[in-house]
Amino acid sequence: MNFFRGVMGGQPAGPQPTGAETIHKLCDRVASSTLLEDRRDAVRALKSLSKKYRLEVGTQAMDHLVHILQTDRSDSEILGYALDTLYNIICNDEEEEQDENAQKQEEDLGVLFTDKFLADSENVTLLLTLLEEFDFHVRWPGVKLLTALLKNQCNQVQGVILVSPMGVSRLMDLLADSREVIRNDGLLLLQQLTKGNAAIQKIVAFENAFERLLDIITEEGSSDGGIVVEDCLLLLVNLLKNNSSNQNFFKEGSYIQRMKPWFEVGDDNSGWSAQKVTNLHLMLQLVRVMVSPVNSPGATSSCQKSMYQCGLLQQLCTILMATGVPADILTETINTVSEVIRGSQINQDYFASVNAPSNPPRPAIVVLLMSMVNERQPFVLRCAVLYCFQCFLYKNQKGQGEIVATLLPSTIDANSISAGQLLCGGLFSADSLSNWCAAVALAHALQDNLTQKEQLLRVQLATSLGKPPVSLLQQCTNILSQGSKVQTRVGLLMLLCTWISNCPIAVTHFLHNQENVPFLTGQISENLGEDERLVQGLCALLLGICIYYNDNSLENYTKEKLKQLIEKRIGKENFVEKLGFVTKHELYSRAAQKPQPVFPSPEQMLFDHEFTKLVKELEGVITKAVHKTSEEEKKEEEVKKTLEQHDSIVIQYKDLIRDQDTQIQELREQVSTLSLNSEQMHNQITQQQSQIQQHKDQYNILKLKLGKDSQGLSSNQGLSSSQGEGAHVNGLHSEELSQLREEVEELRRQHTLQHTQLSDKDSLINTLVCVWGGESHIRKMSLVTAGCFHQEVESLRSRVQSQCAEISQLQTERQELIRRAEAVVRTRTQPSPCLETHVEAMSFLVSCPTSLSPRSLLPLQEECRGLREGHAGLEQQLASAQSTVAIEQTEKTKLQQEVQESKKEQDDLLMLLADQDQKILNLKQRLRDLGETIEDEDELDARDQFGEDDDEDDEEEEDEENND
Repeated sequence: MNFFRGVMGGQPAGPQPTGAETIHKLCDRVASSTLLEDRRDAVRALKSLSKKYRLEVGTQAMDHLVHILQTDRSDSEILGYALDTLYNIICNDEEEEQDENAQKQEEDLGVLFTDKFLADSENVTLLLTLLEEFDFHVRWPGVKLLTALLKNQCNQVQGVILVSPMGVSRLMDLLADSREVIRNDGLLLLQQLTKGNAAIQKIVAFENAFERLLDIITEEGSSDGGIVVEDCLLLLVNLLKNNSSNQNFFKEGSYIQRMKPWFEVGDDNSGWSAQKVTNLHLMLQLVRVMVSPVNSPGATSSCQKSMYQCGLLQQLCTILMATGVPADILTETINTVSEVIRGSQINQDYFASVNAPSNPPRPAIVVLLMSMVNERQPFVLRCAVLYCFQCFLYKNQKGQGEIVATLLPSTIDANSISAGQLLCGGLFSADSLSNWCAAVALAHALQDNLTQKEQLLRVQLATSLGKPPVSLLQQCTNILSQGSKVQTRVGLLMLLCTWISNCPIAVTHFLHNQENVPFLTGQISENLGEDERLVQGLCALLLGICIYYNDNSLENYTKEKLKQLIEKRIGKENFVEKLGFVTKHELYSRAAQKPQPVFPSPEQMLFDHEFTKLVKELEGVITKAVHKTSEEEKKEEEVKKTLEQHDSIVIQYKDLIRDQDTQIQELREQVSTLSLNSEQMHNQITQQQSQIQQHKDQYNILKLKLGKDSQGLSSNQGLSSSQGEGAHVNGLHSEELSQLREEVEELRRQHTLQHTQLSDKDSLINTLVCVWGGESHIRKMSLVTAGCFHQEVESLRSRVQSQCAEISQLQTERQELIRRAEAVVRTRTQPSPCLETHVEAMSFLVSCPTSLSPRSLLPLQEECRGLREGHAGLEQQLASAQSTVAIEQTEKTKLQQEVQESKKEQDDLLMLLADQDQKILNLKQRLRDLGETIEDEDELDARDQFGEDDDEDDEEEEDEENND
C-alpha cells in the first residue's frame, strides 16, 4: 500500500521508478492480490496511466484485465475500471493538434492491441455478455470498447457477433435504454456494426430497428432535431443501401408513409441551422436509396408508387418550388425528385402537372430549364436540373412528344416561354455549358422514339432578318462547321448521332446537304490535338451511322459510295482507329457508370450516360459495315432471305405442334370422360346383376311356396275343390309371370339397342382415326366427335335410369305377388286344425298320385316352364350387360392407342424442328460472322405469341360459324 500511495500521492525520497516499472508492479498486484479492494485499486491505477503509457499498459496489462472481466463479475466497479482501461489502449484519439506521424502511430497501436484482444474470439462474446449488465459503469464503457473494436477491425468483430447467440439482439436492446448517453453510443455502435454486412443488416432490420429509429427521430424533432437524428438517419442509410431485402421490408412495413412529415418545412424558410441542413440532406439521401437506379426495376417501381400514393412526391415538389431553401438542399431535392419519377409514368405525369407559384403560373419543367440554361446558376444545380429533365423523359414517350411539340410551328405561343424555346436558346447561346446541356436534353427527347425524330425534322429556325428559315438539323451542322468550343461540338454531335440513328429519313435529310459529308471526312482525316481527337471520333461515329442506316435513296450517297469515299480520303483502318478513340476516353468510362451527371468541373462535362450505351451498341456494327464488300452484303441478303424462309417454316411447325397439342389435350379429356362413364356403367351393370340374382332367388322361393300352397289346398278341401282353387291361383300368377316375361323381353331389346349404339360409336371413332392425317379438319372433327360422344353418353345415362325404374317396378310387383301368395296360403290353411292334418293331407297326395287329374297338374307345369324361360332371359340379360362392359373397355383401349400414336407423331415433329433449329443456328452464326445483327429468340417468341393469339381467335370464330 505504501508503494501505491507513493505512486498516487506525494513524492517519496530517493530515485523514482519508471512508468514501465510502475505498470509492471501494478500488474503483479492485479495478478497476485487476494483482496478485491487491492485488485480494484491496482486496476484504477492502471486506468489512470493508460493514456500516458498506452504502449506499456497495453503490452503488460491486457491479459490481466481480461482475466478480471472473467473472474470479478460480481463487482461492477472493478469491471468498469477494466473496461475503461481497455478502451483507452484500443481507442485511437482523434486530436486535431497531433501531426500526421503521431496520428499514424496511434492508429497502429490501436490496430495492434485490437488484434491482441481479438486473438481469442471468446473475449468479444464476454463483452456481449457484460452488455447485459444494467449498471451504468459497466454498460457504457462496454459499448464504447466494442465500438472501438469495430472501428479498428470491423470484419473480424462482425463475424464473431454474427455467430454469437443473441449477439445482435443484445446490441439492439441498447436503443431501448432510458439513459440517453448509452442509447446514443448504441447508435454509433450499430452504425459501425452494420457497415458492409448484409447479413447483420437483415438481422438488425428484423429486430424492429426501423420502428425504433423512426420513433427516436420523431421524439427528437425530425429535421429540427440534433445530432441524434443524424445518427439515426446514418444507421437507416446503412440498413437500406444496396440491401433489397431490407428495402422491401421497409416498404411493406408502411415506413415510407412515415417519412412524409420530415419534409414539411413550412412557409418560413429563413432560419436553417447547419444541423437542420445536415438532417434534411440525409433524409433526402434516404429517399434516394429506396428509388436508386441501381436497385432492381421491380423494387424501385414499387417504392415510387408508394411515394406517390402517400403524398411524399407532392411534398418534395413543394420544397422544389419553395423560396428561401438553401442551395444544397434545393439541389439534393431536385436529384431526389428525379429518381422518384424516373421510369414511373404516373409520377412523370404528376411532375408534368406541377406549376411554380408565379404570376402567371409556369410549369415546373420550364422553371427548371430556365435555371439550366442560365450560366449564373451554380454548376451543381444546373447538373441536377439536367438529371431531372432526363429522368422525366426516361421511358416516357408521352413526355417526349410534349417537349418536341413545343418546337413545332403550329404549337408555338409567342406570349409564353416553352420548354422548346428554352432548349433552342440554350443550344445556340454563347455559353458552351448551356449548349451541351440543351443538346443532351433535346437528345433525351428523341431517345428510342422514331416518331419524334421525324417530327423534329419539321422544325424551322429564323436565323436572321431577311434570310429564309433553316431546319434545326441544318443549323446544328452549321454551328459544327463554324469551329466552336469542344464542349459545344461534342454536345451537338451527340444530338445528331442520337437523332439520325435508326431513322433512315433523318439520314436522308442529313445527307441531302452537300456540305455535311465533306465536312465530316475533312474533320476525320486531319491530324489534330488530343482534345480534337474526341471530336474526330464522334464525327466518325456520325458518318458510320449514315452508312449503317442508309436506305440508298440518294444516288450520290449510297452505302457503297460512302464506303468508297472513306477508303479513298480517310482509310478504313484510320477511320476505325478514330472511331475507337471515343470508348477509350476517360470521361466516357466515367459517364457510363451511372445515369446521374456528376462532374468535378464544367469542362469535364463531355459525355452523357445514355449516349455511351448508343456508342457501345453501334461501334461494332459500324466497323463491320465499313469493312464489308458488296459481295458480302449480297451474301448477307441471301442469308437473310434463307433465314426468313426457315423462320416461316419454323413458325408453321410451331403452329402445327400447337394444334396437335390442343387436339391431344381434347382427346385426353374425351378419354377421361369416357373412362369415367365406363366406370359408372360398369357399376350400374354390377348392381343390375346383383338385383337379377336377387330376383332369381325370390322366384325360386315363390315357386316353392306356390307348390306347398297347392298341396295344402288339395289335402284340406278335396280333389275337385283343389283343382278349382289351384286353377285360380295358377291363373293369377301366370298373368303376373307373363307380365314379367314381357318386361324381361323389353329389357333384352333395350340392351340390344345399346349394343347397336356402341357399335355406331366404335365406327365413329374409326372415322376420327382415319381423318387424323388431315391438319385442316382435325379441330372440326374433334368438336363433332366430342358432341357425338356427349350425346351417346347422355343417351346411355337415360337408358340406365329407365332400367333402374323398371327394376324398381319389378320389385314392387314381386312384393305384391308375394303378398297375394301369402294371403292365399293363410286363407287356405285356416280350416286345418293342426299341423298333423296338413301332414296327413300331404301324405295322402303322395300315396295317391294317380287319383290327381293331369289337367290339375298342367297349370303348375306351365308355371315352371315360364319360370325357366324367365331365368334364361335373365341370364341373357346378364350376358348382354357383360358384353356392354367389354365394348366400353375396348373403346377405352382404342382411345389410349390413339393418344400414343399422337405422341409419337409429335415426337417426330419435334425431331424435325430440332433439325431446323440447328440449321437456323448455323445460318445465324454465319450472319454474326459477317457482322449482321440478329434478332433474339425472345423477340421471335413474342411475335409467335401475338400470332398465336390471332390464330386462336380466328379458329374460334370459324368453329362458331360451323356450329351455327
